[in-house]
Amino acid sequence: MFELNLMFFAVAIPAVIFAGISKGGFGSGVAFASSSILALILEPGQALALMLPILMIIDVATLGPYWKRWSWPDSRLLMLGAIPGVALGAWLYRATDDDVLRLLIGGISVGFVLWHVAQSRGWIHGFSKRLPPQAGLFAGLVAGFTSFVSHAGGPPAAVYLLSQRLSKTEFQASTVLVFWVINIAKFVPYAYLGLFTLQTAMANLLLAPFAVFGAWLGVRAHFMLSERVFFGIAYVLLTITGSKLIWDALT
Repeated sequence: MFELNLMFFAVAIPAVIFAGISKGGFGSGVAFASSSILALILEPGQALALMLPILMIIDVATLGPYWKRWSWPDSRLLMLGAIPGVALGAWLYRATDDDVLRLLIGGISVGFVLWHVAQSRGWIHGFSKRLPPQAGLFAGLVAGFTSFVSHAGGPPAAVYLLSQRLSKTEFQASTVLVFWVINIAKFVPYAYLGLFTLQTAMANLLLAPFAVFGAWLGVRAHFMLSERVFFGIAYVLLTITGSKLIWDALT
């Protein structure tokens, strides 16, 4: 159990607004930083359960501005692959403990940053050709799994979508659609696993306005803010929180 005190809201409100900005304007890739931040003060399962309804609210708030601007063939492949990925994540959650989840969330956070650093330094290169449909299904599988265990499905989905040479808005709209469906698919197993409680529901009600505000900011920032500035902040947050979670899991 956790308390809805000043410390909780001092951490949760910025985390929720950050998730809204990321999902509303920058492709969901780093929205999972919010889960990493919350996992510093909550048990991993509580952090995941708290964030899922918030992410679903943000999904609904951002569907309208990007409606039918997505790439349907690419989005469909990712969604089809994500369903078994969600099932695999649900199985792993039942078979593991909190420290393993901390290690997974922290490892994904730090790994995501290292991958982008390697790209920016030229140590690894993007794909020169569009990835085939089979890659879309596999990316969806990985996205469904990582989304279930850490709300971190954005990176694998982004790898595939970026290889398809979509426009900035097509890319953003496709991620909004894909994760709207994935988050709906996650809701039932989360409920079955008993992750939702009256306390998380109360926190969701209090945090919902900040989620909508963050989504509104994200849609506006999509057309105004430099992606370099936003992702630079996100990578710092992911490195700090991910490292802390890994340390907690191992010690």
